[in-house]
This record gives sequence, structure tokens and C-alpha cells, in this order.
Amino acid sequence: MKGRWGKYVLTGVVIAILAGCQSRPTDRGQQYKDGHLNQPLELVNEPSAKGKPVNARDFMTQVAEIQAASPNLYANNRATFQAIESWMMSGSDTRELSRFGLSAWQMEGVDNFGNVQFTGYYTPVLQARYTRQGEFRHPLYAMPSRGKKNRRLPDRAAIYSGALDERLALAWTNSLVDNFMMEVQGSAYIDFGDGRPLTFFGYAGKNGHAYRSIGKVLIDRGEVAREDMSMQAIRKWAEQHTEYEVRELLQQNPSFVFFKPMMSAPVKGASAVPLVAKASVASDRSLIPAGTTLLAEVPLLDNEGKFTGKYEMRLMIALDVGGAIKGQHFDIYQGIGPDAGHEAGFYNHYGRVWVLKNAQNSTPLFSRAQNKPATNADGSELLLVNHQQN
Repeated sequence: MKGRWGKYVLTGVVIAILAGCQSRPTDRGQQYKDGHLNQPLELVNEPSAKGKPVNARDFMTQVAEIQAASPNLYANNRATFQAIESWMMSGSDTRELSRFGLSAWQMEGVDNFGNVQFTGYYTPVLQARYTRQGEFRHPLYAMPSRGKKNRRLPDRAAIYSGALDERLALAWTNSLVDNFMMEVQGSAYIDFGDGRPLTFFGYAGKNGHAYRSIGKVLIDRGEVAREDMSMQAIRKWAEQHTEYEVRELLQQNPSFVFFKPMMSAPVKGASAVPLVAKASVASDRSLIPAGTTLLAEVPLLDNEGKFTGKYEMRLMIALDVGGAIKGQHFDIYQGIGPDAGHEAGFYNHYGRVWVLKNAQNSTPLFSRAQNKPATNADGSELLLVNHQQN
């Protein structure tokens, strides 16, 4: 009898384990092959990853941009960059990282199973005019003066109602939603339609009011399912509603961003380094300092934003920050224009990440990570992040 009950108990345990495994989500690229990780960054002898980085050339271009734009940042990470270059020239075998003096620290992810969150951002291109005319009636504003008393600036609703002097208007666009998305991304190129080169509008400041996710508002109202939330979903909602309804939704986020025009400027992150698409990310600097190199398995999506079941390995460098980029979460810079926006808008997926560091410099990075920061894994509108809202 004892043996029979033991068999029943064992069978029940096996079923429970299998049920637990099956209940773990995988539709957004989650993996569970590494088991439970106990540290924010856990030293591994070699990453359990297959394949080679697909973007070796872009990675080296990003390193060159760092060297030219920020000699100090390059100097702080020179040994790691040079070791990675040697490793790539020798075949990029992840089993041989240590032969090139590199240590790999696996990130525990948002769930302690190594599932690090990836979202995406990009640089939009907006159509605009210098003055209000026809459909071009939505202003992009310069930063207002706060005065000697450092007065608080109006919130979004008040600004939409005309609280700012129109002399602060830098340009007039044909889409309120495009303006909002530009604020979310933190910058954009402006096409004034006169044949001149595009003008880069960089971040100039914000009104000081709290940021609220309009994606979460739509989810809470039951108008968009949480699993369907994306930048495209928000645009689709806006296309199906009146301008009054769209404006009411956008006003749920009282935060407002101001800009400054630059006649010629590459897109730069918080490190003041020009960004190379898909070779740079925004990170939480309390965990991942600027200049840190990441080896990442990035989930591949189809044209509808669904996970294909495949991954590609990328080398990326942390060069930017974001207000909602906390803990085990990276925002991948996707590039400039609508195609980049299409890709960025869908990303809210998971993959495995290893921090690569010259072996002699590995311990300080790990010790800084002991005070584990809070993660941000509610899956709402994390991809819609203003990279200047810090």
C-alpha cells in the first residue's frame, strides 16, 4: 500500500511540475531553459546561446561613434570593446568568451528565469509648416520661461486649450497624435515641405507634470486588450475616434514635452553619442551603466508584431535612458522613420541577455547590482517611453 501511495504522490508531483511549466507564457519570447536565477546579474562560464551576432559591423560602428563623441566613455570600456572585437574576428563562439578575457553575466530578467524585457523606440519624421495653415494646425512648442519665481507650467489640457503664447510655436503639424508620439520618443526630424534638409527637433524640457500612460488608460477602460497593446493599437484607436475623443485621451497624460530645432544633428542618446539602430539601447543606469555591452537573444516578430518563435543574437551598447526603463528592461533604438516606428511600436517582448565585461572589470559591475532595482513588467505601454522623462 505504501508503495502504491508513493507512486500516486510521485505522479501527482510530476503532473504539477508539467502543469507549472505549461502555464508559463511563451507567446512573447519567454524562455525557461536556464532555470531560476538568484542574482540580478549572475556570472556564467559561458552563455547557453547558439548562433553568432548578426550585427557585428553595426556594433563596431557604434563603438567608433563612442570613441569619436565621448573619449572618456570609450576609455572606460576600451578593454571590453577590444576583447569583443578580437572574439568576433575569431568566429564569435560563445563558448570561447573567456579565452578573450571576457566574463558573461546573465541577467535574471523580470521573472527570475532570465526573461529580460525588450521594448523599442525610434526617431519619427513629421510633416510640418512654419505657420498655421489648412490641416497644419497642431503646434510644436519651444520651452517656455518659468520666470524668476520658477512658476509651474500648464498641464497638457491647458496647453491644448491655448495656455501658451503662440510665439513659442516652432512648427505646425497635421497630426495631434504624431505630436504626442514625438513627445514620447523625445525627438524627431521635421520636414517643412519646402525642399530644405530635414530639421532635427531635440528635447528641450518638459512641463513638470507627472507622466501617465495612455496605453494603460485604454486598457483600464477596456478599449484595447492588454495583450494587444502597442503603438499601432493606439494609432488604430485614434483613427476610429473623433478628434475630440482623441484629444480627451491624450489629456489623460498631463506631462508635456518641449523641443528645440537643430539644423543638422545625428540622433543622440543621454550619453551624447550618436545612436546606431539596433546596436544601442536605453537602460536603467543603476543596474546597467552607460557603455555596457550586452549580448542579447532578441525575439523576432512578424509584420503583425507576433513572435515567430525565432531569435537573433545581437551585440548592443547601453547609451540612453528612459523614464520607464527600470531594472531588467531595455529599450532598443530602432532607427529613423516609419519602418523603424513600425518595428518599435510592436516590441514588448522578452529575451535572454548577458552583460559582457573585461574579466578584470567584472566585480564592480556585479557589486553595483546587489541593490536590485524595481522592475517594470506590467506589460502596458512600456514601449511608449519619453527618453527624457527621468
